[in-house]
This record gives sequence, C-alpha cells and structure tokens, in this order.
Amino acid sequence: MMSQYDTNFLNHHSLKYIEMALRTDRIERVANPDGYGKRTGDCGDTVEFFLICKNDIIESVSFYIQGCINTAACCNTVAKFVQGKTIESAWQISPEQVDNFLETLPEDHFHCAELAVGALYLALADLKKDKT
Repeated sequence: MMSQYDTNFLNHHSLKYIEMALRTDRIERVANPDGYGKRTGDCGDTVEFFLICKNDIIESVSFYIQGCINTAACCNTVAKFVQGKTIESAWQISPEQVDNFLETLPEDHFHCAELAVGALYLALADLKKDKT
C-alpha cells in the first residue's frame, strides 16, 4: 500500500524525474577509470563520477553517491547526457540543462545539479591530465 508521501512524490514529479531518481544501473565504483571526479557539496552530499573513454568518446559512465534522491536524479541525468558523446561535447553540459530535463527538480535542490555537473567536470579534467 502506498503511503501519503509516495503518492505526493508521484504526483509532484515528472516521469523523467522519477525515472532518473530511481534508476540504479549506473551506480558503480570502477577500479581503474580513464577519468575520475569527486565532489562534496555544502549540503554534505558526495558524488563520484567514473568515465571510460575510447577515441575521445565516453563509452561508459557510472557514478556513486552518498546523498539524496535529488542528487541521484541529477547524476543519472548527467550520465544519460554524456554516455556515447565526445569528451568535448561533455564539457557543454550545464546544471540548467539537467534542471530543464528533469522538469520538477525542487528549486531548493538546484545545487544537486551543480554538484553532479561539477563532479563530471572534475572527471573530464582528469581525462586530460592522463593525456599530457
């Protein structure tokens, strides 16, 4: 039986948000990624991104979080946006794009989108470091 919270959650969020918030197939720590980024937000949530690349294409994106469902939704969205894309195009991802895609990210949790994108940028910067 659904609780009042469950009903409110389903009624107050877009299908995109619900899918990204509950998706778990990309949650994984990778032992030797090509790119790694870790960031902790002021809220205490921590995000780690793991990138596997070949020929400047991001072949695999996974992440590990210690945080809220909003952070999970944002991380899954970032992973969806960059999987299969070029490294250069991944640098174009913005917190605003994540927020727009999710449609119902609470305004007071926009920092979750910033946290996810920031961790991605750190992983992308780590890729470049390995190439020099």
